Amino acid sequence: MDKKDTNLNFEKIAGECGLYDATSIDVCIDRIEALKIHYKRFEIIEIYNYLLLKATKPDIIMYIIRSLDYYRDKSSLSIFANILLLRDVSFVDENKDNYVNVRAMCARAIGNQKDTDYISCLLFCLNNKNEHYRVRLACAEALGHVGNKYAVAPLIEVVKDEDEKSVYLRESAATALGLLGDIRAISPLVGILESKNGLMGKFTFLKERVIEALGKMGFSEDERVFNAVKNSLNDESSQIRIDAIEALMNSQHPKSYETIKKCLLEDTDEEVKKNALIALYNISDRSILDEVINSPDYSDALKVEAVKILEEYEGDEE
Repeated sequence: MDKKDTNLNFEKIAGECGLYDATSIDVCIDRIEALKIHYKRFEIIEIYNYLLLKATKPDIIMYIIRSLDYYRDKSSLSIFANILLLRDVSFVDENKDNYVNVRAMCARAIGNQKDTDYISCLLFCLNNKNEHYRVRLACAEALGHVGNKYAVAPLIEVVKDEDEKSVYLRESAATALGLLGDIRAISPLVGILESKNGLMGKFTFLKERVIEALGKMGFSEDERVFNAVKNSLNDESSQIRIDAIEALMNSQHPKSYETIKKCLLEDTDEEVKKNALIALYNISDRSILDEVINSPDYSDALKVEAVKILEEYEGDEE
């Protein structure tokens, strides 16, 4: 296929790529990839948009979506939305379960373009409890990337919903709220920490995401948030305790230093202590490192970590 003029024959190109016949998926994808050699960028986008409307095999569709996501041209957004909503697409009569990953990829591609005009289609799928959870997950993540005030309330409802079958969806909603940074999310997120305090199992990752989200929002003067995060330092999960230390470090709350210092002295997990030491160093200065190195109150492993931090971050200044 040599260089064409600007009047593109989309059907001919689709046929040459083997989009409609029994050509193997790999061969078809290779031919679609080869088009990039022979056409200009704007032509490739037009061709790929057309092929995306006509393709029926999930692997081929996903390859085209990935390629268009690289270009991130707004002309592709309406097609992504139609595929996500199973509207005006060639595979609408096929088994929908075969296209779950395709639709999830479309949601992510929409999110990557951060176009608020397409919030509604993401919200529609997110709020549909009969929708496949992977599609809803992708929509929650995409809403966080788009960043729109209208996404906050639906995401809060998802993260609060005790009857939601997918804890993974609630985790993604919490992450998205952290990205959005809207203060309306603070109270419900804290409520989750307070209600799940001490609970392990399926709630562990949800608590991690909630703490991360609160850390991104900051809580320098909010005692309720501070206390909820502080109480997470008593959680059985070492990762939750590490996440709480990071959130306290970023919070700029006046009691963060002394709270993390207590964790440094009393926690039983060396990895948690190492993270506490790094946080204290970031909050203050090298005095905490000198203290750890010279005091008998700290383990050899922690002393080694303090020396490592000194060599890595302070070496250039000496």
